[in-house]
Amino acid sequence: MIDSFGRSVNYLRISVTDRCNLRCRYCIPDGLARLLRHEEILSFEEIVEVARTAVGMGFTKVRLTGGEPLVRRDIEQLVAMLAKIEGIEDLAMSTNGILLGDHADALAAAGLHRVNISLDSMDPQRYAEITGGSDLQRVLAGIEAAREAGLVPIKLNCVVTESSAEPDARAVAQFGREDSLKVRFIHMMDFATGKFSVVEGGRGGDCPRCNRVRLSSDGMIRPCLFSDLAFSVRELGAAQSLERAIQQKPAAGGPCTHNWMCGIGG
Repeated sequence: MIDSFGRSVNYLRISVTDRCNLRCRYCIPDGLARLLRHEEILSFEEIVEVARTAVGMGFTKVRLTGGEPLVRRDIEQLVAMLAKIEGIEDLAMSTNGILLGDHADALAAAGLHRVNISLDSMDPQRYAEITGGSDLQRVLAGIEAAREAGLVPIKLNCVVTESSAEPDARAVAQFGREDSLKVRFIHMMDFATGKFSVVEGGRGGDCPRCNRVRLSSDGMIRPCLFSDLAFSVRELGAAQSLERAIQQKPAAGGPCTHNWMCGIGG
């Protein structure tokens, strides 16, 4: 579908949960009021209905996000349901990699094509500080498991404070080169001020070329990460929610107060 600024929108990012097994300081805001109740979160059937409707409207790319998508019970079942939708050309997942070693083979068997994995430091102590105490070795094992399962190309997402010249970012870049992995550097964002940058090595944050809308785990179609605009699929239905989101997709992002990374999936 074409939005009012002539951009072709064909990419649906689906947040399957607002829960995560990490506590990264840049993702979970101070004073987060509460997590969603079970009944607020979309069922697999509801998610598939939105995806099927989107594909019927010309969408070809679907990415599963969170929170952390691998903490959603039976996530491989959802992948298998989505993989059966004719017209999805790229079915991917963004994950922190902690649980990927246990899920990679099943995800590949269910029909997942590839993964992006968060990796902000190659130093175990620094990684633990950033993530709230997690184990870098589990991520590295997840990367290897994804490679062996054929979930390629694997991309690494590295969050930076100011630039990719920072020591942690340089170490991640070196690891990527040595292991033939693509690395994307995501600059720290601020939803309240609308501060964001174009992703180095990716297309995120490039507003004139933006081709995506997002489905949050509570059933809201959001046309822009940096906007409070949202349309409920439970109230309006999938087709009308998608149509409104695309019609009202802003030219560029700006300040917003009702989004946070753990709730919308980046």
